[in-house]
Amino acid sequence: MELSTVLLIVLAVAAALTFVYFQYFYKNPRKGSLKIILAALRFITLFCGLLLLINPKFVSKDYYIEKVNLILLVDNSTSMGGASSETEISSAISQIKQNKALTERFDVHQYEFGTSLSSTDSIRFDHENTNISNALSTLKDVFVNGNNTIVLFSDGNQTLGRDYEYITLNENSTINPVVIGDTTQYEDISVGLINANKYAFLRNSFPIESTIRYQGNRSVSSTVTISINGSRVHQERIDLNATKNSQTLNTLVEAQSVGIKTIKIEVGALENERNIANNSKETAIEVIDEKTNVAIISDMLHPDIGALKKSIESNEQRSVTLLKPNVSQSELEDMGLIIIYQPNRNFRSIYEFINNSNTNHFTITGSKTDWNFLNGIQESFTVSGSRQAEDILPVLNNAFGLFGFGNFAVDGFPPLKGTLADIQLNKESETLMFQQLQGINLEKPLFSILTESNTKEAVLFGENIWRWRAQVYRYDDNFQEFDEFIGNLMVYLGSNKQRNRLELDYELIFDNANMTKIRASYFDESYQFDANANISITIKGKENDFSRVSPMLLKGSFYEVDLSDLQAGEYRFTVTVEEANLTRTGTFRILDFNPEKQLISANYKKMERLASKNSGQVYYLDKLDELQANLSSSQQFLPVQKSRDNVVSLIDFRILLGLIILSLAAEWFIRKYNGLI
Repeated sequence: MELSTVLLIVLAVAAALTFVYFQYFYKNPRKGSLKIILAALRFITLFCGLLLLINPKFVSKDYYIEKVNLILLVDNSTSMGGASSETEISSAISQIKQNKALTERFDVHQYEFGTSLSSTDSIRFDHENTNISNALSTLKDVFVNGNNTIVLFSDGNQTLGRDYEYITLNENSTINPVVIGDTTQYEDISVGLINANKYAFLRNSFPIESTIRYQGNRSVSSTVTISINGSRVHQERIDLNATKNSQTLNTLVEAQSVGIKTIKIEVGALENERNIANNSKETAIEVIDEKTNVAIISDMLHPDIGALKKSIESNEQRSVTLLKPNVSQSELEDMGLIIIYQPNRNFRSIYEFINNSNTNHFTITGSKTDWNFLNGIQESFTVSGSRQAEDILPVLNNAFGLFGFGNFAVDGFPPLKGTLADIQLNKESETLMFQQLQGINLEKPLFSILTESNTKEAVLFGENIWRWRAQVYRYDDNFQEFDEFIGNLMVYLGSNKQRNRLELDYELIFDNANMTKIRASYFDESYQFDANANISITIKGKENDFSRVSPMLLKGSFYEVDLSDLQAGEYRFTVTVEEANLTRTGTFRILDFNPEKQLISANYKKMERLASKNSGQVYYLDKLDELQANLSSSQQFLPVQKSRDNVVSLIDFRILLGLIILSLAAEWFIRKYNGLI
């Protein structure tokens, strides 16, 4: 107890005695035991009250030994099963835990990891991925204080995460890797990364890029085969050696049918090659038929119609049908885009269909256009004034941003036959080309895109566009630039990007089941995210009778279902929002690919670099005694004696309050009994 506290207690005694003396004894001639009893009770009351205010405390020191944390970190991935046995690793762990010299120095903790880190005492090589960097980073955050040393049991082969050899722990932590498995580097040829698009269009060619890698010291030759759904589409002979140890193959393959296609790349095995699991790799691509049906409606013959048809059909994903204005609505319903060429009163039913169905359309006007009819039948634009026919040159608007022009330019192009009139665009729009007459820019639209409402619309105020296509051919000896420009226009007008209340996020192809997750976002009628929806998913196998219905769980701003227990194969699914009766469907495929089987030799060099970077040393499983000896004798891992101050109140405040209450009550009863109140 501090001296100041002792002085305060003495002063409290003096103050209480002084108060009692003046109250009961000073100039008070009465004598007797009653006065002494009352004075004693009053002293107890005052002294306890003053002790409550002083609250005296004393400090005691506790001394304890802080040991170093010995963290046994075990790689429980499937690749460890080929490098060692569960019994052998368990025996090594038990040997360390039962070492008396180590247990006196260390607090021993055991963790295992694959994709993530967890605390466990069991050894089971069942994780299908290895993320050493994540395990080390997590331990760095868990063991922040004190000294720590990590003993990492692993083959050093990582399939996920950032490169672990660049992990640096705290200054008070070290890493001592124990290499598991065969360190001999065998001759090996393997398929590396495969790059392919997720989607391809039917009848179009799509690229496949793959890398073939070789590890060895001699010159080798092997055959690489690319197959789609089991059918060979490409074969190539490659030569590799110790210097040229990789080669990238680029192949174009035609998409011949719709659906998910499994792409398999396989390289022939070398003589006496030990690991052939990495000689093949699979990916997949979905071939979709996005063919756009375009209708050109006209009741006249004109070269523009033929030029547009040829330009649009230069892409095999688009087909053009020439129709008359009296076409039936059933035929129009099959069209993704309608081109109206020089409309007149015969087009009334066409515009009625467009207004009712909100079909995207492209209007081309010219010298045969009925302007009175056109101004009355639609509300997108109005043409008024003299409407005199003129030759109008195009001026490209370089600020146009709805879609790209490619290399298309209109410099030196022949004029279109247009109308010299006042043109009023009644909807939000972006002008692609302006008019120029006799060298004067008129600041009037020649070619515009109307962007208001859900319907996409374009209008060209001029005929003879066939001359532009011919001019491109004169410049380049081909129609490519003009056809690409029209193609970009068709892509824009042919797409309908309407927001859905139920959105899905998933991969078409999963390398393995561990990564299989499907997410969904559901919005109410005002397009606000709904966190109270009841969403379920139905999974069915395409190749077997598998079927399951599972709820999708809320994860922040989306719903998710984990399907990591599914077997390799192709599945279709339906996501349902029960309250809103909304459904979305899709398909995905899980590939039979195990990244843990790609390497069979332990990567001891990388583990050496990790140890060097973190003040540790690499050991081997058959040298475990050396590890234990170094840990038990190192001056770096000595236990440290520390102390902590325990501040304890001298008297419990509840006892003091009890004494005050008892003394006051006793004094009151004595005074009452003796008639002093």
